[in-house]
Amino acid sequence: MTSNCTVTVLGLGAMGLPMATRLASQLNVHGFDIAEPRLKLAEEAGIATFASAREAAKGADAVLLAVRNGEQLNDVLFGENGVAPVLEPGAVVILGSTVGTEAIPATVEKLAKYGVDLVDAPLSGGPKRAGEGDLLIVVGASPEAREKAAPALELLASTLTVVGDKPGDGQALKTVNQLLCGVHIAAAAEALALADALGLDQAKTLAALEAGAAGSFMLSNRGPRILEAYNEDGAEVLSRLDIFVKDMGIVGKATRAAGLAAPVASAAEQLYLLGQAQGLAAADDSAVIKVVAPTKRTK
Repeated sequence: MTSNCTVTVLGLGAMGLPMATRLASQLNVHGFDIAEPRLKLAEEAGIATFASAREAAKGADAVLLAVRNGEQLNDVLFGENGVAPVLEPGAVVILGSTVGTEAIPATVEKLAKYGVDLVDAPLSGGPKRAGEGDLLIVVGASPEAREKAAPALELLASTLTVVGDKPGDGQALKTVNQLLCGVHIAAAAEALALADALGLDQAKTLAALEAGAAGSFMLSNRGPRILEAYNEDGAEVLSRLDIFVKDMGIVGKATRAAGLAAPVASAAEQLYLLGQAQGLAAADDSAVIKVVAPTKRTK
């Protein structure tokens, strides 16, 4: 894959657009999204946009998918207007989303009929890091498929970890990653809610926690947004709460299939489910603090 290659990004949302913009700095990039405003933003960033996913994907060397779940993955590739039939043999599909391992075997089998490989490459890091090429990406794919996808992945990742040689390995590791992330966000929210209940200044508490043994990436990343959860408009939505409803559901399925007890992950999942039931699905995941503490006590 060289600067003459074409990478198609399907899904130009909070993560897809900055990834497409980053890729466009060195590669030819096509983009498509069902939302017209996202297409306009992509055009302003110098990305060639198209009227349909099929048009955007036709002739592409690689297709990067930013989809929500396994059902959407199947629809984008093999649905009525799926892109798989227009891909050339030898192309690769790069799956950057967290969909769990269940959807992977059938996807690999169906793509093989078109001579296309799946590169299982779930990523994390958020929109800002996506635009800077500072993502964590874990990869499961054959060596040949990895080689084809490497220029795109290396532009997006500061940490690129090859987990194994088969699709599904990346999803497995990302499931473990999301268990920790989901628990850490929920724990950070509970801790800062407790600080408020005890009459402490939450901002000072957060600063003190970050400097000590209780500090973590998720505490530092989500902590400031947790403190904004009670603002009139809440925190800026960088990662929707219902994403963790999905991801913790994937974690739950994985642990049950493995016969593994995961009581802490299960408890965290319930907080996100409660948040969704309380109308916080589209809010930033930092709003989970409002599940345990609906209102802020200290002013």
